Amino acid sequence: MTATVQHSGAAAPESVFRGAYRATTVGVVIVVTLVAFEAMAVATAMPFAVRDLHGLAYYSWPFTAFFVSSVVGIVTSGDTADRIGPTRPVIAGLVVFLAGLLVAGTAPGMAVFVAGRAVQGFGAGVVVVALYVMIGHAYHDAVRPKVFAAVSAAWVLPSVLGPALAGLVTEHLNWRWVFLGIAPLIVVGAALLVPTLRRLVPDPAGRPGAAARALWSAAAAAGILLLQYAGQRPRWVSLAMVAAGLALLAPALRRLLPAGTMRLRRGLPAVVAFRGMLGGAFFGAEAFLPLTLTTVHGFRPSQAGLPLTLTAVGWTAGSWWQGRQGSGERHRLIRTGFVAVALAVLGLAVVAQPAVNGWLAAPVWMAAGVGMGLAMSTISVLVLRFAPPGQQGFASSALQISDVLSASLCVGLGGVVLGLVARAGGSMSAGVVVVNGLLAAFAVTGAIFAGRARAPRG
Repeated sequence: MTATVQHSGAAAPESVFRGAYRATTVGVVIVVTLVAFEAMAVATAMPFAVRDLHGLAYYSWPFTAFFVSSVVGIVTSGDTADRIGPTRPVIAGLVVFLAGLLVAGTAPGMAVFVAGRAVQGFGAGVVVVALYVMIGHAYHDAVRPKVFAAVSAAWVLPSVLGPALAGLVTEHLNWRWVFLGIAPLIVVGAALLVPTLRRLVPDPAGRPGAAARALWSAAAAAGILLLQYAGQRPRWVSLAMVAAGLALLAPALRRLLPAGTMRLRRGLPAVVAFRGMLGGAFFGAEAFLPLTLTTVHGFRPSQAGLPLTLTAVGWTAGSWWQGRQGSGERHRLIRTGFVAVALAVLGLAVVAQPAVNGWLAAPVWMAAGVGMGLAMSTISVLVLRFAPPGQQGFASSALQISDVLSASLCVGLGGVVLGLVARAGGSMSAGVVVVNGLLAAFAVTGAIFAGRARAPRG
């Protein structure tokens, strides 16, 4: 079953930060910000953590544990929310995430620390999807674009400002406070959500969850990891890893994504696919931007991070703008977002040339942020609108899977291409041009087919 809030016949408020929605929206923003911080910002503290725990040889394990367990949590949460509603998944996910923070922050050794990160990842996956389902039932359709504008800002700002904050905490306090310090804020966010969660009314139209999907999610995570590992170590033996990864991934995706996603079938399948295409093009190019600026143009690390900060400003502005557009013809916002990202990715290929001023990356990538804000928030709105009754959990989990999968594969593919160009005697600039050309073509494809982000005919 699913759940809904019984709304009165009054018109939806103009702002989601006023009236009956205020506490719920603040709670959602707090929780999403903290989950995003743990997913993206802890990299700054990780070298100090593994040094103190004598685990330098296992440096990548905390990241891998978080990623793999979050994929399983995403799928588990979607099925559970469709079966019993989002109330218990939200609360359970927050409790698990909080437990992971406490375990990681008090870990006496590397094994316990990795286990804590795995617990965090599972809780984060559960919370993110359950919150999407809660938004689908607790907010009027007319104000959901504004909610997702706030959610987008809550995701973007920690990814840009979080690493610096985590660095300051690690430097002046201790790396453990990067985990323990946000635990009380999780409790505050949960307390703000509880009143709305209690008002959710069960809806018997929900679909039963498929227990086997949890196993398929683990298979998908293992497949992605094999592909990434093979891409980082391109040898002949890596071909076997690629084959094994695809063998796990292909059947898993057929069960984790809506039918027709790979064919961009009109409606929900196309919208889920567009989420992955946008994320792949954007994050694939962004992953190599700091490397370009430091290697080709000699930027200091603090200078190389400035374009990423401006991206957050653009993303927030784009999300704010889409939140004030009407509910009709929203596929045009997706097309605009794809075009902006494609042009910006090509712009980074120009920036990669030594003769070009590296500071051009700042306005170029800020424009990409605007495009992402327009399109990503719109996609979240349409997924909830197109999801069949009782399947908003499944649709939300598919959205997250598409995002994680495409971004991971595009970043990995970019690394392989750069390596191949370097071994062929090409320069760093030449490699970036090839990578960004492929990613821009990916975004252009999305722009061409963006019209399929409309309700199915009939």
